[in-house]
Amino acid sequence: MRRKIPSNSALMAFEASARHGSFARAADELALTEGAISRQISRLETFLGVTLFERVGNRVRLLPNGERYAVQVRESLDRLERDSQYLMGQPCDGASLDIATIPTFATRWLIPRLARFQEKHPNVIVHLAERMEPFVLAGSGFDAAIHFEHPAWTGMRTHHLLRETLVPVCHPALLQKGEEVPSLDELPRLHRRQNPDAWQRYAQETGIALTNPAIGARYDLHSMQIEAALAGLGVALVPRLYVEIELAEGRLIAPWPDGESISKTFCLVLPEPIQLSDGPIRVFANWLLEEARSSG
Repeated sequence: MRRKIPSNSALMAFEASARHGSFARAADELALTEGAISRQISRLETFLGVTLFERVGNRVRLLPNGERYAVQVRESLDRLERDSQYLMGQPCDGASLDIATIPTFATRWLIPRLARFQEKHPNVIVHLAERMEPFVLAGSGFDAAIHFEHPAWTGMRTHHLLRETLVPVCHPALLQKGEEVPSLDELPRLHRRQNPDAWQRYAQETGIALTNPAIGARYDLHSMQIEAALAGLGVALVPRLYVEIELAEGRLIAPWPDGESISKTFCLVLPEPIQLSDGPIRVFANWLLEEARSSG
């Protein structure tokens, strides 16, 4: 059955006119005459059976139906443009992958290692997108996800990668000279907003007394906590795997024990077994699992 969709030229003319509130300015943007814009709008209104603009002399004003439709058309055109640009950027002799992942894991662990994957597979482009929460992988447009273990992945193929073990870290300058193991209770503590009871659980596990575990600045991401710790703003309770370089270089120190009981497990989530996956996702999955084994 033929779809009842207006022409692209009519939709582009309408979207530009709605955005500018003027046929003349829409005509300038689209390199058309004002008359051509007016005719496109008239054809669109006839096609829809709805009046979109109120004409008052040389002026036009969007009517309520037109305002709602303009928002929807703009979103559709933007999405179509993004999809078209994405397709135009695909390699002619290679493949690409779309991977959803937790942002800090991507910036602090995955991206620094991607050069090794590109060296082995130069014709496979890996696109990364941020997803903070678990989602339905089927129909999402993603080939795989790198996330925490979660019941939401039931039915998917999950492969363990790394354990997220939290450790308190701070800038060396935050400690008093000569103090071997400073008291956490006397230092400002930094929190991750999505894990507000982490310090309390850490204190219970380690036996370290904290008068009020909830006191301290809150941040949305572990990466923000790490930057705050590097700036000397306090002690951050963050995954050790995110701060390995800073600890090795001495830019951060961790004189306190790890919080073993408040750890999570990162996993690779696939829609089907690795053996049945197509070539690009199979080679990426095998590479990622090997990287995790070598750094675990």
